[in-house]
Amino acid sequence: MEFPVQITFDNLEPSPALETVVREHAAKLERFFDHIMACHVTIDAPHRHQHQGKLYAVRIDLTVPGEKLAVRHAKPEDHAHENPRVAVRDAFDAARRELEDYARRRRLDVKTHEVPLHGRVVRLFAGDGYGFIEMTDGQEVYFHRNSVADGSFDALKVDQEVRLSIAEKESAHGPQATTVTPVGKHHVVGQGAVPGP
Repeated sequence: MEFPVQITFDNLEPSPALETVVREHAAKLERFFDHIMACHVTIDAPHRHQHQGKLYAVRIDLTVPGEKLAVRHAKPEDHAHENPRVAVRDAFDAARRELEDYARRRRLDVKTHEVPLHGRVVRLFAGDGYGFIEMTDGQEVYFHRNSVADGSFDALKVDQEVRLSIAEKESAHGPQATTVTPVGKHHVVGQGAVPGP
């Protein structure tokens, strides 16, 4: 387990056996999201009723990139929560659902904010209306005049930097750009790249 787990006992004596149960459940959370930064579990026994013993409440605070997830699991009417292990299990089930929702939101967010691909025009066949772009990894991508934004195919030059999107299916010429947008000299292209003079 890569992330620290802090356990707090409120209104009850610390229990090494219960700590072990908490750590086992916490370790399983990494299956659902592997970038958990910290986990704080509070086990509380605040409710004492005449006809039953203590009912345990469990709060789990998870620190994940850009967010804190808090799960408070307390069912005062649930007699099963007289057993602290059951209360811990139910709280971690709820935490797992929160974590899965967070991971889903994060995947969607990353997908919609992907940085466009960058490359430079290496060959132009102006008369035939197509050309090739070289990506930073050396791969060449075919593009047609119709894929160039704002109809600016005729203004493209060899060595010009462009942003592009690549089609999922390859063309007869190999990978094909669906959209090509020329980048001006004042733009920084890619991470760590230095703009031209």
